Amino acid sequence: MTETNAFGSYEISTDPARLDRERLHMWLSTDTYWARGRSRGKQDRAVDGSLNFAAYDTRSGDMAAYARVVTDLATFAWLCDVYVDPAARGAGLGTALVAAVRDHLAPHGLSRVMLATADAHGLYEKFGFRRIDDADRWMVLDFG
Repeated sequence: MTETNAFGSYEISTDPARLDRERLHMWLSTDTYWARGRSRGKQDRAVDGSLNFAAYDTRSGDMAAYARVVTDLATFAWLCDVYVDPAARGAGLGTALVAAVRDHLAPHGLSRVMLATADAHGLYEKFGFRRIDDADRWMVLDFG
């Protein structure tokens, strides 16, 4: 089931068929610290295995922002690949996108939604995200 919400002159949708995958790959593989150099094939697999949120300019139809959630929609979710096109920044679109993610996930009764960020703590704190108090309990298997 896809969902659509409005934010000013933008429409936020979970319809994966609407994604501009080429634009998304260009954004993430060239303009982010976390996905720089990610191959198109790996990006497409990530999109295919995730719940995707994208904001579209209602005037041009162009994709202006993106967020991806890896989840079982029962117990856990990982919010990642949040990106706003530089031309659309500063108008609250990132905040609206994260709000759409939160609102979509809230009814599922998840125990935890996680994310990692190097520079946007303030944005996510607005939605109740906090630093992990018990970080010594968490482990990671890093394949590089």
